[in-house]
Amino acid sequence: MKKILVFGMTPLHGGVESFLINYYHHMDHQKLHFDFLCNFSVPIACEEELRRDGCRIYHITPKKENFFRYQKELHAFFIEHGREYDVFWQNVNELANIEYLVLARRYGIPKRIIHSHSSKSSGGIRQRVLHRVNRTRIDRFATDFWACSASAAAWFYRKKLLPDVVIINNAVDLRKNKFNFEAREKLREQYCCENQYVIGNVGRLTKVKNQAFLLDIIRSLVNKNINARLFLVGEGEDKEILEQKVKLLNLEERVSFVGLQRNVSSWLSCFDLFLFPSMFEGLSIAAMEAQANGDPVLASESVIPPQVRINENFHFFSLERSADEWAERIIQIQNEDMRMDELHIQRSFQKAGFDIETAAQTVQNLLLHNSLYFRDEE
Repeated sequence: MKKILVFGMTPLHGGVESFLINYYHHMDHQKLHFDFLCNFSVPIACEEELRRDGCRIYHITPKKENFFRYQKELHAFFIEHGREYDVFWQNVNELANIEYLVLARRYGIPKRIIHSHSSKSSGGIRQRVLHRVNRTRIDRFATDFWACSASAAAWFYRKKLLPDVVIINNAVDLRKNKFNFEAREKLREQYCCENQYVIGNVGRLTKVKNQAFLLDIIRSLVNKNINARLFLVGEGEDKEILEQKVKLLNLEERVSFVGLQRNVSSWLSCFDLFLFPSMFEGLSIAAMEAQANGDPVLASESVIPPQVRINENFHFFSLERSADEWAERIIQIQNEDMRMDELHIQRSFQKAGFDIETAAQTVQNLLLHNSLYFRDEE
């Protein structure tokens, strides 16, 4: 059995966490054992479940909380446990910190994967500078280069490395995310929105997800006499700002913050439209899960990779357009688009390679096989 050490899980159940858990559930645990390294003092997403499965979860002090303790604990971890693992798999949105890979190499983990999950930096100037510096030397420490999309690969790696990059699809479990009429009716009754056009967004409440613009769109729909209701599923640092904007726009009866939800599929079933005006994405798990549920989707054009479009009722629209124009496009979708049926969804996802059943087998084979690429230079 090969032992895999995974880095990239956080306490929030976001896109990277969903990706890792989706694939984890579809691996052969007789062949692969997974443990998780994280720099959070609080439990990561699904920690209780992972521990029940026999995974070890290693917590080290966050770097921002105490730099010296972080350094001490990180080095101590690799000194004690580094040689136990066959694979180190680092999942990140940028290359601001590659110290984990450096230590994984130093302490003898033979296969070291760096996996890009974004196509743009969301950090400040310091993070962007570090990303550019580490981009020039990542091939000294990683043996395998993965990305969620071609655009994520182009942003993450130098041109000479692109032929070695493996694109790993953000595949989803179609059975887990399929439409559920009973769940839809239950939520719509609970929130008294049976006769409303229900719009939903799933994701971290943060600037790059652009929920502030989403609120402007809802205000425009209300002004156009559309009986719309918005549900924001998720938590994040911008929640208070967004709540203040809801009050400013007098949308208290039209917008609901429902926080993190375990039954995301039920919420997707509740929605009539999945609205996703994100400023940038790698290849969104949330948008894939919405399509697996059959929802019509309206998403940002150009900033989201075109490969994310699986179903015919997925539409792109430019962020250069105004909130009023987005509202008009939503009205058009409301009048023309229906939820996609289950058989059509299954065929579309299998054809595009985003069905987890087949995609997980590909990743499992990559984890089992030894790396071919490694430049040994200081």
